[in-house]
Amino acid sequence: MKEFLIVGPLVFLAGFIDSIAGGGGLISLPAYTMAGIPVHFAIGTNKFSSSFGAIMATKEYFVNKKVMVKIALFSASIALVGSYLGARLGLMMSDVFLKKLMIAVIPLMAVFLLTRKRNQAQVRELTISYPIAAVIAFLIGIYDGFLGPGTGSLLIFLYVSVQHMDYTFASGNAKVVNLASNLAALFAYIVSGKVLFYLAIPAAACSIVGSYFGSRYAIKHGSKIIRPVLIGTLSLLMIKLVFDVL
Repeated sequence: MKEFLIVGPLVFLAGFIDSIAGGGGLISLPAYTMAGIPVHFAIGTNKFSSSFGAIMATKEYFVNKKVMVKIALFSASIALVGSYLGARLGLMMSDVFLKKLMIAVIPLMAVFLLTRKRNQAQVRELTISYPIAAVIAFLIGIYDGFLGPGTGSLLIFLYVSVQHMDYTFASGNAKVVNLASNLAALFAYIVSGKVLFYLAIPAAACSIVGSYFGSRYAIKHGSKIIRPVLIGTLSLLMIKLVFDVL
């Protein structure tokens, strides 16, 4: 019960933020470790609860037609493979190298987002590059399975900057791909016995509720809310990675 009192409210908040701009793992993963859960169990249990939140958010984006369906499903299938491989690596290896790499890359991402013009026309799905989408999905899938925090934010950034989507569609597509990568990584952690279901199941309910309200808010307000939340999330990710490495 004590563990849930720590984890539950933070997972709700993580689901809310994650459904808007990604990065919910910056809140939910530390919540599990704050509750005294060992790291690998924290990652596995977090994958379980965040997967259910991602299902809710993905459903909302689909219902409101804020997903480019063909490219999203194609990318999701690639992310499944990348995430499973990343999860297997994460169960065996240190994450220090990836964290140092992210510390170098994130400031560049933030600068790009801050200087990018707000009024960008929505790109048509037919103009999206499938090879580029495959590379993005595979690499981000590996990162999500291996480490995780900030995956949705990274996807949104790449969809906006490389594939030229607007923020709302980028967020919707990111949820589909992130859901696939979450499920693949979750399978690896379940097989390895690293999910605490007594905590994961009630935490999943909190994630579902937070994701519902967050996705509704993002769909209503669009880039007006997604852009600043995304920048703030990247800033938090940067701080966390620096703190972890030091």
